[in-house]
Amino acid sequence: MNIEGASTKPGGQGSLVVPDAKTLKRKQFRSYMMQNWQLYVLLIIPLAFALTFKYAPLSGLILAFKDYKIARGFWGSEWVGFQIFEEIFRHREFLRALRNTLLLNTLDLLFSFTAPILLALLLNEIRHSVYKRINQSLLYLPHFLSWPIIGALAYQLLGLGNGLINNLIEMMGGERIPFLQSDYHWLASYVGIGVWAGMGWGTIIYLAAISGVNPELYEAATVDGAGRWRRMWYVTIPGIRATIVTLLILNLGRIMGGSFEQIYALQNKATTEFTTTIPVLVYRWGIEGGNFSRATAVGLFQSVVGLILILIADRIAKKLGEDGLL
Repeated sequence: MNIEGASTKPGGQGSLVVPDAKTLKRKQFRSYMMQNWQLYVLLIIPLAFALTFKYAPLSGLILAFKDYKIARGFWGSEWVGFQIFEEIFRHREFLRALRNTLLLNTLDLLFSFTAPILLALLLNEIRHSVYKRINQSLLYLPHFLSWPIIGALAYQLLGLGNGLINNLIEMMGGERIPFLQSDYHWLASYVGIGVWAGMGWGTIIYLAAISGVNPELYEAATVDGAGRWRRMWYVTIPGIRATIVTLLILNLGRIMGGSFEQIYALQNKATTEFTTTIPVLVYRWGIEGGNFSRATAVGLFQSVVGLILILIADRIAKKLGEDGLL
């Protein structure tokens, strides 16, 4: 007997019927879908979210190449090509925003990226479980505070006129320090507040990576006479190196971005030298000024440069023997 989509081996009566490859794959796929259809139904919600809020807005990038007028509409506005980009590249405020963005994000990369690694290494060395959990809970707390709340706390603590820290400094005979009222003091305060707000939450990934390091490596290092610091340097850090490289690549992609909320919560009229960054400029030109074409062009430039940096960092990581992202 022959079956549709199957091949019969010669050999007379009783020969086996073997389905062809296409029929076999079709049956396997049907069986797989019948067993796992619930997973694909659940996947519809995040997929719809990504398509609606991540991919559908990409059509708005065409505004970067048009002189957009609300009265003329999305398609009726005049096409100007790269004229908008030429204008913003010559704009003095854009060059200032570009400098500040690179400066703030480079400082953030140096301090806010390394602080969670050091903190995770220290937390991993704590042997008292209750004390360790208490420390982790206290360190995670700032992540759950919004930047307006953190900004209000910063001005209550670091304010020049009536800040708690300045009051203590004055009581001890010192002079008040303009932590948030002087440009360069503001820059140091911005970096320090960013480190405090993010270092606790950033340790979660590194602690998870440390927990995956083979305990036998620590035992072997201990037998060889390695102390706590040497075990950390020669066992723990190499064990989480792949995680560090992956997160470093992702952070390099955000070096042209930065936190709009953080700057907006900490800015004031006395410090204007470093508070104009690309995200802030997009807000001012787009939302406040109504120049949507210019704001879209700046945002597109920021995204393209970020993508290029990720690809370069990924390629360098692979050259150095790491897995990278792609």
